[in-house]
Amino acid sequence: MDYSNLIENLIKGDTRAAARLITLVENDIQAAEKIINSIYKYTGNAYILGITGAPGSGKSTFISNLTKKLISQGKKIGIVCVDPTSPLSGGALLGDRIRMKENFSLENVFIRSMANRMQLGGLARATEDVIKILDAYGCDIILVETVGVGQSEVDIFKSAHTVVILLVPGLGDDIQAIKAGIMEITDIFVVNKMDLDGADKKVAEIMQMLELGMNFKYSEEKTDSDFAKIKQWTPEIVKVNSITGENFDSLLELIEKHKKYLKSSKIIDSYKINRIKSETSQILKYKITKKVEKLLSSNSVIDDYIKLVMDKSMDPYSMANLIIKLLGLE
Repeated sequence: MDYSNLIENLIKGDTRAAARLITLVENDIQAAEKIINSIYKYTGNAYILGITGAPGSGKSTFISNLTKKLISQGKKIGIVCVDPTSPLSGGALLGDRIRMKENFSLENVFIRSMANRMQLGGLARATEDVIKILDAYGCDIILVETVGVGQSEVDIFKSAHTVVILLVPGLGDDIQAIKAGIMEITDIFVVNKMDLDGADKKVAEIMQMLELGMNFKYSEEKTDSDFAKIKQWTPEIVKVNSITGENFDSLLELIEKHKKYLKSSKIIDSYKINRIKSETSQILKYKITKKVEKLLSSNSVIDDYIKLVMDKSMDPYSMANLIIKLLGLE
């Protein structure tokens, strides 16, 4: 299929072209390859803001209000909302389309809900591709909202320049606030629903976590994660009310502060390198997994291997090694 007309219109800022191309990259990785190859030179201009937090923390209302603030500054905004997929039916309720309906009429706002399709880490396989399309479409800032399943959603750290986590009073105790995982990859902590009792206590819990030094430490040496946090940046904390918009100006100042820090410290260059490594790794894993799945479902030799494993003549590790040979990946 020839995507040249769609891509040409995308670069001109055509909304329909953006929507169509996003659908294509979501459903067909071969189409995604061709599309991203064609638009890649037009990417790299948007600032990516990751929004995560547990269910009930008010992410959708928060994003809705934040979007209005950014629009008032003359920004063109892209919003990517990832929702969970049912393991039984394979379907997904894209609830953010309902919660953010008032933003659909706003000029210079593009909203896209997408199912994670059982992808772990809080994002969908095509999230990076969708970000690139919205980047080429001309968005100044792209907001990416994760599924919102909890502390294991660390993939957003690999996609976003600034990661914001929403916490609310009464949701989890002080021990919950100092657990490892999602809390360690955060640049700005937002205590939402600041009008509720316990907001100051929640801020104190976060400060306790930071004082314990549980954020990642930067090292020039090789680490288990290429995305080691930078110790010179101390995560900021701000209380907001997503209903009234109170303190959102302070939040925007913190986001701008972190953005300037990334540029002035040259950390943004390392971020780009690590993001390329991570994205390439994910593409390789996806492609190899698909090849393995195809082999397992269509090769009669696999049935023979399975029988040997069932008879205890072979173990699963040995079977896996034989499959690697069949794929020519030794």
